[in-house]
Amino acid sequence: MQPSAGPALPHTRSRTVHWLTTAVGLGAVVAAVALVQPADASVTGATGSGKAPAHPVAAPDPKAATYPLDCPPGAGVDVIAHVSGDLDGDGRPETVAVVRCHADTGTPPSGVYILSAPATAGAAPRIAQMLVNPADDREISDFRLEGRTVKATVLGFSAPTVPRCCPDLKRTYSWEWRGGRYVALPGPLANSI
Repeated sequence: MQPSAGPALPHTRSRTVHWLTTAVGLGAVVAAVALVQPADASVTGATGSGKAPAHPVAAPDPKAATYPLDCPPGAGVDVIAHVSGDLDGDGRPETVAVVRCHADTGTPPSGVYILSAPATAGAAPRIAQMLVNPADDREISDFRLEGRTVKATVLGFSAPTVPRCCPDLKRTYSWEWRGGRYVALPGPLANSI
Protein backbone atom coordinates (compact mmCIF):
# COMPACT_ATOMS: atom_id res chain seq x y z
CA MET A 1 0.00 0.00 0.00
CA GLN A 2 1.35 3.39 -0.91
CA PRO A 3 1.40 6.21 1.58
CA SER A 4 -0.85 9.15 0.78
CA ALA A 5 0.66 12.08 -1.00
CA GLY A 6 -0.08 14.49 1.80
CA PRO A 7 -1.81 14.90 5.12
CA ALA A 8 -5.25 13.29 5.57
CA LEU A 9 -8.04 15.68 4.84
CA PRO A 10 -10.21 16.42 7.89
CA HIS A 11 -13.52 15.72 6.11
CA THR A 12 -12.45 12.19 5.12
CA ARG A 13 -12.07 10.94 8.68
CA SER A 14 -15.23 9.65 10.30
CA ARG A 15 -15.65 10.37 13.95
CA THR A 16 -18.29 9.38 16.45
CA VAL A 17 -19.79 12.84 16.37
CA HIS A 18 -20.31 12.54 12.60
CA TRP A 19 -22.13 9.21 12.99
CA LEU A 20 -24.31 10.56 15.78
CA THR A 21 -25.23 13.64 13.77
CA THR A 22 -26.17 11.47 10.78
CA ALA A 23 -28.30 9.13 12.96
CA VAL A 24 -30.15 12.03 14.60
CA GLY A 25 -30.82 13.67 11.24
CA LEU A 26 -32.10 10.43 9.73
CA GLY A 27 -34.31 9.80 12.78
CA ALA A 28 -35.83 13.28 12.44
CA VAL A 29 -36.65 12.67 8.76
CA VAL A 30 -38.29 9.29 9.52
CA ALA A 31 -40.35 10.81 12.36
CA ALA A 32 -41.51 13.68 10.14
CA VAL A 33 -42.59 11.28 7.39
CA ALA A 34 -44.50 9.16 9.90
CA LEU A 35 -46.37 12.16 11.28
CA VAL A 36 -47.20 13.90 8.02
CA GLN A 37 -49.66 11.97 5.81
CA PRO A 38 -51.94 13.01 2.99
CA ALA A 39 -55.44 14.11 4.05
CA ASP A 40 -57.02 11.03 2.42
CA ALA A 41 -54.66 8.52 4.03
CA SER A 42 -56.38 5.81 6.05
CA VAL A 43 -55.61 2.53 7.73
CA THR A 44 -57.10 -0.49 6.01
CA GLY A 45 -57.71 -3.96 7.36
CA ALA A 46 -55.87 -7.13 6.40
CA THR A 47 -58.17 -7.49 3.43
CA GLY A 48 -57.57 -3.93 2.24
CA SER A 49 -61.32 -3.71 1.69
CA GLY A 50 -62.21 -0.73 3.80
CA LYS A 51 -61.29 2.00 6.19
CA ALA A 52 -60.92 1.28 9.88
CA PRO A 53 -63.55 3.01 11.97
CA ALA A 54 -62.59 6.34 13.56
CA HIS A 55 -63.90 5.13 16.92
CA PRO A 56 -64.78 1.70 18.39
CA VAL A 57 -67.83 0.10 16.78
CA ALA A 58 -70.22 -2.11 18.74
CA ALA A 59 -70.68 -5.68 17.57
CA PRO A 60 -74.00 -6.35 15.81
CA ASP A 61 -76.81 -7.39 18.19
CA PRO A 62 -77.94 -10.90 17.18
CA LYS A 63 -81.41 -10.32 18.68
CA ALA A 64 -81.98 -7.29 16.43
CA ALA A 65 -81.39 -9.19 13.16
CA THR A 66 -84.04 -10.75 10.92
CA TYR A 67 -83.18 -14.33 9.99
CA PRO A 68 -84.45 -16.25 6.93
CA LEU A 69 -86.07 -19.02 9.00
CA ASP A 70 -89.34 -20.73 8.04
CA CYS A 71 -90.84 -20.76 11.54
CA PRO A 72 -94.46 -21.76 12.28
CA PRO A 73 -96.87 -18.83 12.64
CA GLY A 74 -96.49 -17.18 16.03
CA ALA A 75 -93.18 -18.90 16.81
CA GLY A 76 -90.33 -16.51 17.41
CA VAL A 77 -86.62 -17.00 16.78
CA ASP A 78 -84.30 -18.10 19.58
CA VAL A 79 -80.67 -17.00 19.57
CA ILE A 80 -79.06 -20.09 21.08
CA ALA A 81 -75.46 -18.78 21.16
CA HIS A 82 -73.38 -15.98 19.71
CA VAL A 83 -69.79 -14.74 19.62
CA SER A 84 -68.34 -11.47 18.37
CA GLY A 85 -64.96 -10.42 17.01
CA ASP A 86 -63.22 -8.89 14.02
CA LEU A 87 -63.31 -11.98 11.82
CA ASP A 88 -62.28 -10.42 8.51
CA GLY A 89 -59.59 -8.03 9.77
CA ASP A 90 -61.33 -4.81 8.69
CA GLY A 91 -61.30 -3.23 12.17
CA ARG A 92 -65.06 -3.74 12.69
CA PRO A 93 -66.51 -6.58 14.77
CA GLU A 94 -68.87 -9.15 13.31
CA THR A 95 -71.26 -11.36 15.29
CA VAL A 96 -71.79 -15.05 14.60
CA ALA A 97 -75.17 -16.31 15.81
CA VAL A 98 -76.65 -19.78 16.19
CA VAL A 99 -80.43 -19.42 15.81
CA ARG A 100 -83.50 -21.62 15.46
CA CYS A 101 -87.27 -21.34 15.59
CA HIS A 102 -88.71 -21.30 19.08
CA ALA A 103 -90.34 -24.56 20.18
CA ASP A 104 -91.76 -25.55 23.56
CA THR A 105 -90.78 -29.18 22.91
CA GLY A 106 -88.26 -30.78 20.62
CA THR A 107 -85.17 -29.31 18.99
CA PRO A 108 -85.74 -27.49 15.70
CA PRO A 109 -82.81 -27.33 13.26
CA SER A 110 -80.31 -24.53 13.75
CA GLY A 111 -78.78 -22.05 11.37
CA VAL A 112 -75.46 -20.23 11.82
CA TYR A 113 -75.16 -16.70 10.45
CA ILE A 114 -72.45 -14.04 10.24
CA LEU A 115 -73.86 -10.61 11.03
CA SER A 116 -72.23 -7.35 10.09
CA ALA A 117 -73.07 -3.82 11.16
CA PRO A 118 -75.80 -2.08 9.17
CA ALA A 119 -74.89 0.57 6.61
CA THR A 120 -77.19 3.06 8.38
CA ALA A 121 -77.04 3.81 12.09
CA GLY A 122 -80.03 2.42 13.98
CA ALA A 123 -80.90 -0.18 11.32
CA ALA A 124 -80.92 -3.94 12.00
CA PRO A 125 -77.68 -5.87 11.47
CA ARG A 126 -77.39 -7.49 8.07
CA ILE A 127 -76.62 -11.13 7.35
CA ALA A 128 -73.23 -11.22 5.64
CA GLN A 129 -73.18 -14.99 5.12
CA MET A 130 -74.94 -18.18 6.21
CA LEU A 131 -72.53 -20.81 7.54
CA VAL A 132 -75.07 -23.57 8.33
CA ASN A 133 -78.44 -23.70 6.59
CA PRO A 134 -81.32 -24.73 8.88
CA ALA A 135 -82.92 -26.46 5.86
CA ASP A 136 -80.11 -29.05 6.17
CA ASP A 137 -81.62 -30.21 9.53
CA ARG A 138 -78.52 -29.72 11.67
CA GLU A 139 -77.88 -28.98 15.33
CA ILE A 140 -74.88 -27.08 16.69
CA SER A 141 -72.80 -27.78 19.80
CA ASP A 142 -69.43 -26.71 21.19
CA PHE A 143 -69.80 -23.33 19.44
CA ARG A 144 -66.91 -20.90 20.05
CA LEU A 145 -64.53 -18.33 18.64
CA GLU A 146 -60.77 -18.97 18.67
CA GLY A 147 -58.92 -15.89 17.52
CA ARG A 148 -60.62 -15.04 14.23
CA THR A 149 -61.81 -18.62 13.58
CA VAL A 150 -65.38 -19.76 14.30
CA LYS A 151 -65.54 -23.38 15.50
CA ALA A 152 -68.43 -25.74 16.19
CA THR A 153 -69.52 -29.35 16.17
CA VAL A 154 -72.31 -29.90 13.64
CA LEU A 155 -74.74 -32.71 14.49
CA GLY A 156 -77.01 -34.45 12.01
CA PHE A 157 -79.19 -37.47 11.30
CA SER A 158 -78.35 -40.44 9.08
CA ALA A 159 -82.02 -41.09 8.24
CA PRO A 160 -85.44 -39.47 8.72
CA THR A 161 -86.31 -42.26 11.19
CA VAL A 162 -83.57 -41.24 13.65
CA PRO A 163 -85.27 -39.50 16.62
CA ARG A 164 -84.73 -35.73 16.63
CA CYS A 165 -83.50 -35.96 20.22
CA CYS A 166 -80.53 -38.07 19.30
CA PRO A 167 -78.41 -37.01 16.30
CA ASP A 168 -76.21 -39.90 15.21
CA LEU A 169 -73.75 -37.99 13.03
CA LYS A 170 -71.23 -35.34 14.04
CA ARG A 171 -68.34 -33.45 12.53
CA THR A 172 -66.28 -30.53 13.69
CA TYR A 173 -66.03 -27.44 11.48
CA SER A 174 -63.97 -24.27 11.41
CA TRP A 175 -64.85 -21.19 9.39
CA GLU A 176 -62.20 -18.65 8.41
CA TRP A 177 -62.14 -15.49 6.31
CA ARG A 178 -60.34 -16.34 3.05
CA GLY A 179 -60.50 -14.68 -0.33
CA GLY A 180 -63.31 -12.29 0.59
CA ARG A 181 -65.67 -14.84 2.21
CA TYR A 182 -65.97 -17.23 5.14
CA VAL A 183 -64.78 -20.68 4.15
CA ALA A 184 -65.82 -23.94 5.87
CA LEU A 185 -62.95 -26.20 6.91
CA PRO A 186 -64.40 -29.60 7.89
CA GLY A 187 -62.71 -31.72 10.51
CA PRO A 188 -61.86 -35.44 10.21
CA LEU A 189 -64.34 -37.87 8.69
CA ALA A 190 -65.58 -39.78 11.75
CA ASN A 191 -69.29 -40.64 11.31
CA SER A 192 -69.38 -37.36 9.39
CA ILE A 193 -72.19 -35.36 7.88
